[in-house]
Amino acid sequence: MKKMLVLLFSFVLVCGYFGSAIAAEKINFYANITAIEPIIDDFNTDHTPGAVYTRISTSKYLATVLTEFSAGKLRADVLQSPLPIMQMLKEKGVLAPYKSAAATGYPAWAQEDDSIIQFGIEYVAPIYNKDLVKPADVPTRYEDLTDPKWYNKMVMPDPSSHATTISWLVGMKEAKIFGDDDGWMKFLKGLAANKPMFVKSFGPTPAPIESGEKVLGISMPKYIISKAPAPLAWAKVDTLLGTPRGIAVAANASNPKAAREFVDYWLSKNAMQLLATRVGEYVLAPGVFPPIDGISTVKVLPIRSLSDDEIRYWGKEFRKIFYGK
Repeated sequence: MKKMLVLLFSFVLVCGYFGSAIAAEKINFYANITAIEPIIDDFNTDHTPGAVYTRISTSKYLATVLTEFSAGKLRADVLQSPLPIMQMLKEKGVLAPYKSAAATGYPAWAQEDDSIIQFGIEYVAPIYNKDLVKPADVPTRYEDLTDPKWYNKMVMPDPSSHATTISWLVGMKEAKIFGDDDGWMKFLKGLAANKPMFVKSFGPTPAPIESGEKVLGISMPKYIISKAPAPLAWAKVDTLLGTPRGIAVAANASNPKAAREFVDYWLSKNAMQLLATRVGEYVLAPGVFPPIDGISTVKVLPIRSLSDDEIRYWGKEFRKIFYGK
């Protein structure tokens, strides 16, 4: 009898241990956005299970997710990345259908897909070192970046290989920022003539501007927030373009209900306010803006997702213009 009681007690302890472990299993969130810990912490305050955030760079995101998914070992319950990557993941069957009521009030185009909900725009703008650029010299138009006074003083992602920059440049053409194709080509050649320093992505662009190695760059206004107190400001051009950001539930989520709850929270005004205020992101929740002077009144437009063939084509074209070969 005593042995049976001991065995029963042990069984209860083991069941309790594994039951607690299962209940405590957190939502795995794969994202390419940096510095979102405040949002994860806020979610975890009021939700069980909580969430854990894994940051994967944009350049490695698609390969990482598809490799895990193909092997049946995708740990992500929720995925976030630029829209073109999300669309490729959907084509491969990685995403589950889900329409969140939390996106009510977002632009209609952000809610059209049955799986991917667009919540922000990866907005691009000229940023500069406000300690080194005189107020009278701050660009007010994109064309001002072609002024010879900026020769060897700029930084930008490589337009021959960085897909987002390629899409942004093509987006400027399609949005007719320069009036017509001739005006757009004149801008490209003028920008190339100023010999900007090229880096792999937007992430490394603020550092040389902050240090004074360069004073101006094609970058993202969000760095004014995330790199504070660096002496960064943005050139207030009248229209900003950028790649939409999307979020979706994984098709093989270990806890689909909890994953949907996380997506609902992420799209909430509270979470989007944190994303705007603490990270500097431009979000689509109505009435929410990052605390960056002038951002609430500027026009911010999503750019079209280019196909792989288009990215390759324009990358080669931009290489001819910016590298001369």
